[in-house]
Amino acid sequence: METTLENRKIEIAQETLNNLNTTRKWTMFLAIIGFIFLGLFIVIGVITGIFLSAFNSGATSMGIPESLLEVIFIILAIVYFFPVLFLFRFSKHAAHAVQTLDKQELHKAFQNLKSYFAYLGVLLIIVLSFYIVALIVAGTSMAFLKGLG
Repeated sequence: METTLENRKIEIAQETLNNLNTTRKWTMFLAIIGFIFLGLFIVIGVITGIFLSAFNSGATSMGIPESLLEVIFIILAIVYFFPVLFLFRFSKHAAHAVQTLDKQELHKAFQNLKSYFAYLGVLLIIVLSFYIVALIVAGTSMAFLKGLG
C-alpha cells in the first residue's frame, strides 16, 4: 500500500526549531548589517560623485564622467539590495513561524531563503562569465601585442 503525497508529512522536532531560531537570529543580524552597509554605500557613492565633480580641474580626468561613477554605485547598491531583502524576509517569517508554529510562515521563510540562494547563484554565474570574457580578451590582447614586438 503506497502512501500518497498528501499523507506524507515532515514533523519538525524542538531541536530543529531551536536551530532554525538561532539561524534566523544570525540572518536578521546579517540583514541589518547589510542594510546599514547598503545605505553607507549609497551615501559614499553620492559623496564621491559630488566630490569628484566639485574638485575636477579638467586637466586630470579619470577618463570617465564623474556622474557615471554615481550611477555605478547606485546600480551596485540595487544589485546588493535584493539578497539583503530576501535574507531579512527569511528571518522575519522564520521568527513568526517558530513563535506561532505556523506552517505557512515557515513556507514563506523558506521561499525567501530559496530566492536568496537563487539570486546569489545567478549573480555568481554572471560574475564568473565576466571574468572568463575578461581573461579571453586579456589573452588575445597579449597574443596580439606579442606578435607586434
